Amino acid sequence: MLTLLHLLSAVALLVWGTHIVRTGVMRVFGARLRTVLSRSVEKKPLAFCSGIGVTALVQSSNATTLLVTSFVAQDLVALAPALVIVLGADVGTALMARVLTFDLSWLSPLLIFIGVIFFLSKKQSRAGQLGRVGIGLGLILLALELIVQAVTPITQASGVQVIFASLTGDILLDALIGAVFAVITYSSLAAVLLTATLNATGVISFDVALCLVIGANLGSGLLAMLNNSAATPAARRVALGSLLFKLVGSLIVLPFVHLLADAMRHIALPESELVIYFHVFYNLIRCLVMVPFVEPMARFCQRVIADAPESDARLKPKYLDNTALDTPALGLANAARETLRMGEALEQMLEMWGNVIRGEPRQERELRKLADDVDVLYTAIKLYLAQMPKEDLTEMESRRWAEIIEMSLNLEQAADIIERMASDVAHKSFAARRAFSSEGLQELDALLEQLSANLRLALTVFFSGDVAGARRLRRNKHRLRILSRRYSHAHVNRLHQQNVQSIETSSLHLGLLSDMKRLNSLFCAVAYSVLEQPDEDDERDEK
Repeated sequence: MLTLLHLLSAVALLVWGTHIVRTGVMRVFGARLRTVLSRSVEKKPLAFCSGIGVTALVQSSNATTLLVTSFVAQDLVALAPALVIVLGADVGTALMARVLTFDLSWLSPLLIFIGVIFFLSKKQSRAGQLGRVGIGLGLILLALELIVQAVTPITQASGVQVIFASLTGDILLDALIGAVFAVITYSSLAAVLLTATLNATGVISFDVALCLVIGANLGSGLLAMLNNSAATPAARRVALGSLLFKLVGSLIVLPFVHLLADAMRHIALPESELVIYFHVFYNLIRCLVMVPFVEPMARFCQRVIADAPESDARLKPKYLDNTALDTPALGLANAARETLRMGEALEQMLEMWGNVIRGEPRQERELRKLADDVDVLYTAIKLYLAQMPKEDLTEMESRRWAEIIEMSLNLEQAADIIERMASDVAHKSFAARRAFSSEGLQELDALLEQLSANLRLALTVFFSGDVAGARRLRRNKHRLRILSRRYSHAHVNRLHQQNVQSIETSSLHLGLLSDMKRLNSLFCAVAYSVLEQPDEDDERDEK
């Protein structure tokens, strides 16, 4: 019982170490890693090599698969390139198995010791997060060593040896046990190292060891499916494609295992080392052969796992992935993308409001529904960011966190203003059978066009942080304020000329001009955040 408890604790340590490395790497290289992956997907060789590199960095193809599936779920990477990256990750984990066969018992305590020093002394800095990665790598190496040590007494038990002795020729049964090993140890890497150890001690034959290795690779595909069972359809497609590639490779190679074993016995190396080399070259050849078939596999996975049908046409949060909360760079990017969706909804609301003032009162009802959707998105973004660990944010990330909160709040307030403007037009103009003068309607249209342009530019500045765009947005704000003042004077002139339509809609018209100026201030506030300067116009208005 104690041995089993040691095995379970070692597996838990491996899972925790993998989690620490993955989150640490994302906190240090998060934005760069997404950029590298997004650029590498344009060419299959680069995508393949990026999968190898990322796996070498995070020490686990399972962790790489989790990263890639999260990017696919957020539409940052397409399905076909993601499958190429995952194939590269399989090669990367095979190479790491070869590296870990060397005597690295000294490396684990060294990494943990140095990592703890850096992490505790400079927690929120880049060096501190690199220390976190070092701790995770040390825990992974320690966990793999503990798993092998914990399983060794189990394999030496007489009953277990009888079970292993029965694995002499049924290649499917052997492969299935290898898959179970990978699932139990939560790592195909640990399963392969364990298989090599069993072969070195004479518990299993070389032929059985090769079958177990093939099964361990299949088990890593099952792990990916289990990890993504509750994920989005896009993420599950990546896991399914990876599993099917492993399954096809297994079915092709398993019938020839005995022939391969006989041929490899002529190589002047210990059988335990040949097991590791077989793992490397099996994955390398399998993945290289599978690369040309990623597009058909992507199409097949899309047919098998279809997108969930929308139950209604209402806006719902799309990018707020809770698994990214412990990776600030990725979590903030998700919140920013969701804020852009709020901006897109505001553009539609402005267009609908333009239709309302031109005599389409039915649009006011649709506009009100869209305002409710904007409020839903704002609440989701606010709660999402509230869950993010503030103590782990760098100074730049803390500033971005505040920018997203401020921008989403401004957009939510703008939605309320537009909703009220549409309601005012519907009740004060249409209900009273009053219409704007032609000149007044032209002025509102001109302001609306400029306001929409400022909103689009504001969203661009918010997402990119472009300083030149921020300066242009600030100039556009002043232009709209001047234009609004000019139109107010023009309206008063029409009142002096006894324009009946202007007199009937005077309070409504001037109220709309004031509301549009307020909307403009909300949209353009992001420019002052980027330029790190106070909004002087709003300060004067408050005085």
